[in-house]
Amino acid sequence: GLNIFNDKYILANPETATDQDYANIDAVVAHEYFHNWTGNRITCRDWFQLSLKEGLTVFRDQSFSADIGSAAVTRIDEVRGLRAAQFPEDNGPLAHPIRPDSYMEMNNFYTSTVYEKGAEVIRMMHTLLGPVKYRKAMDLYFQRHDGQAVTCDDFVQAMEDAGGIDLSQFKKWYSQAGTPELTISSDYDQQAKELQVTVQQHTKSTPDQDKKSPLHIPLSVGLFSDHKELESRILEIKGEKQSFRFNNVKEKPVLSLLRGFSAPVKLKYDYTDSDLAFLMAHDTDDFVRWEAGQLYALRQLQGLIKAHQENKLFSIDEGFMTSFRKILINQKLDKSLITLMLVLPSENYLADLMDEIDIDAIHYSRQWMRQEILKEFKEDLLQAYYRNQSTKPYRYVVEDVAKRSLGNICLQYLSLEAEKDNYSFILQQFEGANNMTDKMAALSALSHIDCPERLKALGTFYQQWQTEPLVLDKWFRVQATSSLPKTLSYVQKLTEHPAFSLKNPNKVYNLLGAFAGGNPVRFHDPSGLGYNFLADYVIKLNKTNPQVASRLVQPLTKWQRHDSNRKGLMRSQLERILKEPKISKGLYEIVSKGLK
Repeated sequence: GLNIFNDKYILANPETATDQDYANIDAVVAHEYFHNWTGNRITCRDWFQLSLKEGLTVFRDQSFSADIGSAAVTRIDEVRGLRAAQFPEDNGPLAHPIRPDSYMEMNNFYTSTVYEKGAEVIRMMHTLLGPVKYRKAMDLYFQRHDGQAVTCDDFVQAMEDAGGIDLSQFKKWYSQAGTPELTISSDYDQQAKELQVTVQQHTKSTPDQDKKSPLHIPLSVGLFSDHKELESRILEIKGEKQSFRFNNVKEKPVLSLLRGFSAPVKLKYDYTDSDLAFLMAHDTDDFVRWEAGQLYALRQLQGLIKAHQENKLFSIDEGFMTSFRKILINQKLDKSLITLMLVLPSENYLADLMDEIDIDAIHYSRQWMRQEILKEFKEDLLQAYYRNQSTKPYRYVVEDVAKRSLGNICLQYLSLEAEKDNYSFILQQFEGANNMTDKMAALSALSHIDCPERLKALGTFYQQWQTEPLVLDKWFRVQATSSLPKTLSYVQKLTEHPAFSLKNPNKVYNLLGAFAGGNPVRFHDPSGLGYNFLADYVIKLNKTNPQVASRLVQPLTKWQRHDSNRKGLMRSQLERILKEPKISKGLYEIVSKGLK
């Protein structure tokens, strides 16, 4: 049998489930099935080895998802998830290695680090060994340890023995917290026809780990020239600084770096705008193609944020807009890949890249850029929207999922136009949708608009689905993540709604958790009311479900990188929670570490 701990990962039908719900069910059922071997037949010697079964099994379910869907889109979604949850974890007071040294409450270590970063560590071994030797190593692992309780070191030993590779330095990934940063430079010698690539690695200090050692990192690199891929290889980074030579390179190439996201690192390389435009259009690695677009967009957004802070005029590079349009009107690319390339870097991701987070500048700049894209390409967005509409019955198949995703990202852009007729256009999709994916896309678009159509759609949705608890979770979430100024007051009222219950973790995460973690501009209101609201409910939940309270409080622990006003307000709420006379062990561990 399979242990499915949440009914949303097993219950679905075409009327109530979105494409993402079906994808999640596929992944979770696969994950639990794979645990029959990696977790059950071979299990952990102790809790410190949790990533032995969870990281490995996440990698296996990710491989399954890639096989049954779009491998490129699956990989990009994994990276987006890692950057949204695990990178901030590595960059905050709760940073810990994938094999923790100690714990106060084990439930606090069912984290993105142990699971998702743990999977990336397995993936790196797969990259270093290659698929044939990796399969041989897995067979050896099962042969040696079937029916045993083992350690992460036992797994790595099987990789070494079957792969004929020394992973002694690589094992530091298990004990060292933090996200490594790779700074890369290149030097091309025209006369010698030689390219030199130099890589420096550095990992910032983390709580309880001040000094960091160099890690063994596989860096996948490709060279392009004249629209052709010249060479691709894996560079094994082991030292603080290393140089690699590529010979017989007839002209200066464009570098394709971190192909397939070959390691969970942050990368710095001085790409020109034309390099990024080239990679967006021509790279044969879909991750790098997407990443080039993200870097190009990030460059624009960071410029806008700086202009906002300095009260200067806004502008977007014409080259970026040209590249964006080429992707939008491309009818040969995977539609799901196009969708991801049209999504700008998130507000939370932008915040994670700043030394001092400027919530208001991030939100304003990103919204302004989205509106400029709409102004420039409204007709193209409309055409792409209508090209991807379908009246056929719902099917959860790759090509239909891709069409819906592209149509709905176009709808999100089109919803930014502040005209009444446009609201009716969105309501039309909401009312006419024959599947939950399209219905939720329209409801999400309306949720950010202060108009009668929003209230009508929310009321209609509730009346239709009030007897379906999992569907109502979506209804709560879409309201909690609205960018409207009064969202906090709406969320406060929803806590009193008869369909909401603090005893139901799904409801808590989809209302309170979504507001605190997925709506930065409203949660971080400078009044501090969002912080006070969250702390009130953390204190309540501490008495009834301390595990949920420990997860819910975590947005408050990221106070150190905010402005002085927000920093003080967030810290004061953590101190208030810590003073609770009967604070649970798990909540105490998170809050006390968060205050350091």
